[in-house]
Amino acid sequence: MGGRGTFASGNNVAYSYETVDKIHGVKVLKGINGKHSLPEEAHSSRAYIKLKPDGTFHEIRIYDKDRYLVKEIAYHPEPNLTGNRHENVLHVHEYKRDNFGDRPARSLTQEEYRKYKKYFKGVPNQ
Repeated sequence: MGGRGTFASGNNVAYSYETVDKIHGVKVLKGINGKHSLPEEAHSSRAYIKLKPDGTFHEIRIYDKDRYLVKEIAYHPEPNLTGNRHENVLHVHEYKRDNFGDRPARSLTQEEYRKYKKYFKGVPNQ
């Protein structure tokens, strides 16, 4: 799958990801050819998951009906929430269509944790 869709100026885009697994029906993607992050736009799903090299959950990206990224839940250091760069913490980034760069981290709500915890493979209970 291409990172931002399947065509660019009418030409096929090289695949940037491969599906390596599924967790509760959500595709687990792995970047290829040096690609490390998940896509900014979905190609065939409403969500994608990325795992750390040891198989632990790293992030899930959730897309709207038009396949644009709206929410990312991640498990890695977020100094703005923990005060350090070493402690992994579950957190959320919400994306706005009109300002993709404005996505400050916030803690998950209890409702978000309950809804998404089945995807948090290897993450200690919160």
